Amino acid sequence: MSNIRRNRNVTILIDVEEPTLRGVLIYGRAQLEKMDTRDRCISEAMRVFERYMSRDEAERHAVGLFKIAKKGVKITIRPERIVSFDTSKDETLRNAVRE
Repeated sequence: MSNIRRNRNVTILIDVEEPTLRGVLIYGRAQLEKMDTRDRCISEAMRVFERYMSRDEAERHAVGLFKIAKKGVKITIRPERIVSFDTSKDETLRNAVRE
């Protein structure tokens, strides 16, 4: 958090190594927002978790996360540049790996 307060420029890397290296790099600016209450922390976490699991599972995860963290911060990234890569599309690399 202190790094983002000092410099709001951020880079996020999301990658998968198998079967080939693929990923996305996101360059942008971060905004911090303190979650000031237990209910707000849990509801914000559930909003994200519910995209990937049932409501009951999302609530269990959010409550469990709050028990560990005790407080929350929401970091919102405003993307300024997005770069993706997929080594399976690189013929030179594919041929080198086969040899």
